[in-house]
Order: sequence, then structure tokens, then C-alpha cells
Amino acid sequence: MVNKQTIGDRDTCLSPADLAALEESLHEQRGFREEQLRQIAAAPSRAGDPSRPSAAQTEVRVKLAASARMVLADVEAALVRMAEGRYGHCHLCRRPVDRERLMIVPQARYCARCQQVREAGR
Repeated sequence: MVNKQTIGDRDTCLSPADLAALEESLHEQRGFREEQLRQIAAAPSRAGDPSRPSAAQTEVRVKLAASARMVLADVEAALVRMAEGRYGHCHLCRRPVDRERLMIVPQARYCARCQQVREAGR
């Protein structure tokens, strides 16, 4: 586990307590998303079933499941980065991701600046 990160002239000080809290948050998110996917998969979908969902409900379920799988993949990747000591660095510019950003979005792969650039390019 990384103890304290100070990189370049920007301080993104992740104390051991910060990292422990972030890791706990990631594990909680993983559990939540896994449970969400189980519930979506358990919803009725058989033809002829009176409780069968409408096409709109099915579409919502499919989109929710896709979103949950995406977030789960991001969470898993963040846990791997944490285990490998690469957590908290932007995948594009390699600068540290601000501590405040990580506290809000612990699975963040990009610093706020690079995230904005990526979203503007869509």
C-alpha cells in the first residue's frame, strides 16, 4: 500500500487513512453494484408471465445493467491500481488526481482537467 504521495509541485497527499477509506469505499461500491446486477438478473422476463416487464421496462433494465457493469469494472480497476501502487494518477497526463476528486469518485482514472478534455471530445 502507498503511504503518502507527493508528486511534482502539486501535492495530492493521500495518507494511509485516506487510502484505507478509499479502499473501503471501493469495496462497498463493488458490493452494491454486484447486488444491483443480481437483482436486475432476478427480475421476471419470461413470456406469458403476467408480471413480465414491458419493452420500456426491459430497456431500462438493460441500460441499468450496462451502467452497473461499467461502474463495477471501473471499481475493480481502481482496486487493482491501488494494490499495485499506481492508484491516484491520471491515465493521460500522469499527474496526481486531486484528493478531493478521489474522495468523491474513488474509481476516477483521470484528473479533472483530462476528464473535461475527454468529455468535450465525445
